[in-house]
Amino acid sequence: MLAEQFRSGAIVGLHGSWNRKPHSGYKVVHVPFSHGKPDGLPVDVLTDFLNDRGEALGRPVGVAIDKRGFLLVADDVGNVIWRVGGASTRQADIN
Repeated sequence: MLAEQFRSGAIVGLHGSWNRKPHSGYKVVHVPFSHGKPDGLPVDVLTDFLNDRGEALGRPVGVAIDKRGFLLVADDVGNVIWRVGGASTRQADIN
């Protein structure tokens, strides 16, 4: 369900560091791979886990791909698991 560009590489949840200025992490990135090795800079997949005041709205703690190809992201601030598909994902695909 994710875009083709995210199918070869590693999806990484960056939990976030609350005690750094500026804050770091608080997002999910994709590290592209080529021939089984990292090949390029990380690309943002999910961002905006901080509000304008720098408060965490979410903190990704784990990521996985489910059997249907959706990205699952565990969030320990919201106490939820997000299921993310590509832009062309239809409601019927989600249910």
